[in-house]
Amino acid sequence: MTGKVCGAIEKYSLLSEGDSVIAALSGGADSATLLHILYSIKEKYNLTLYAAHLNHQLRGEEAERDENFCKILCEKYNIRLFIKRADIKALAASQRISEELCGRNARYEFFEELSSSLGAKVATAHTSSDNAETLLFNLARGASVTGAGAIPPRRGNIIRPLIELTREEIEAYCRENSLEYVTDSTNLSDKYTRNRIRHNLVPLFRELNPSFEQAALRFSRDAAEAADYLSVAAKQALADCKTDYGYDAQGLLKLHPAVVNTALYTLCKENGARPERRLIELIARILSTGGAVKLSGCAAVCTQGVLRFVKDNSESEKYCLPLDGKMTIAFGDRFFQISYNDSDKEKRPELRTRRAGDSFTFAARRLTKPLRRALAEQKVPSELRDSVPVIALGSEALWCPPLGFSKKGLEYKENKIIMITEVAK
Repeated sequence: MTGKVCGAIEKYSLLSEGDSVIAALSGGADSATLLHILYSIKEKYNLTLYAAHLNHQLRGEEAERDENFCKILCEKYNIRLFIKRADIKALAASQRISEELCGRNARYEFFEELSSSLGAKVATAHTSSDNAETLLFNLARGASVTGAGAIPPRRGNIIRPLIELTREEIEAYCRENSLEYVTDSTNLSDKYTRNRIRHNLVPLFRELNPSFEQAALRFSRDAAEAADYLSVAAKQALADCKTDYGYDAQGLLKLHPAVVNTALYTLCKENGARPERRLIELIARILSTGGAVKLSGCAAVCTQGVLRFVKDNSESEKYCLPLDGKMTIAFGDRFFQISYNDSDKEKRPELRTRRAGDSFTFAARRLTKPLRRALAEQKVPSELRDSVPVIALGSEALWCPPLGFSKKGLEYKENKIIMITEVAK
């Protein structure tokens, strides 16, 4: 069994020589096995071992029993144990989430705190049985290929050395090595979704395939690899389709639908919107038809062949400043340094946002247009036009980022009165 765990450690590059590792310890069979195996390979990898136990305070005396058991077990191995208590019931009620989810969040927050302070990896006792249950749970909720990846062997500083073992193998290991452990009574109740899956669904799948857990693990690893490939392809696609004000809709439409959906999923997350499948499909549709999709906190808008995400609170802040010396301004992802050199205070241009009545004269065509229309022709999104920085003299625009210098503005540039340089972020 230890050899199988070491095989997984090498296969997924979970440990390196001299690592510090925190074993997530509940006191159950899985975590007791994890601690015992890590202790047995301690010399092999020159590990520094710790353990961490979170008391959820949900099961009264039983929770106290589990905490005391973890203390005794760590004393036996001479392993430093970190304990934290959290009132999960009250916390879940205040956050309006299930106790199951709240407990999970609290555990990982605790592990992350310790990992950061100790400079250590965190080993959890997840098995292939846990992976199979998570896979079924995610599929039932309508998971994408990412969710089909279920429990990864490694996620950041979280490692899962037991991921290729089944729960039956864990119990056999405990018997063979006379390992004591405690049993969480809530694991026997179908009150929790995962227990219902474990007690009712998994046995049915085992009837179809006695090696169901191993088959599910292989599927999850394939799905994780596919999800990783799509993520890389989507990031490249977004980079290729990036425009000044969003993303080229036609460029996105030329891509494989799986890449497009992953790219839209990425954009939703980056803009703080929940990337639900239904919304992703609606956004994909407006790439060809144009329109808008309301999201949480923002909207996906596709006009003039450009897809962009608009925040709900995107009202621009108006400003007006007289040019004076050197100034640095930002517009979108671009930064400009402005130098003004003139002593004439009566005819000093202003740096401000666009106003109604502003005009712009194109130097090459000697054609004057309302600044609003000139910006629209440059496909500047409507919600950005009022926040475009403008250097103006009265209502005559001398310069703005999307258009550059006007005919009058070039005179200021040629006489080195106004010098503008785009600078790195």
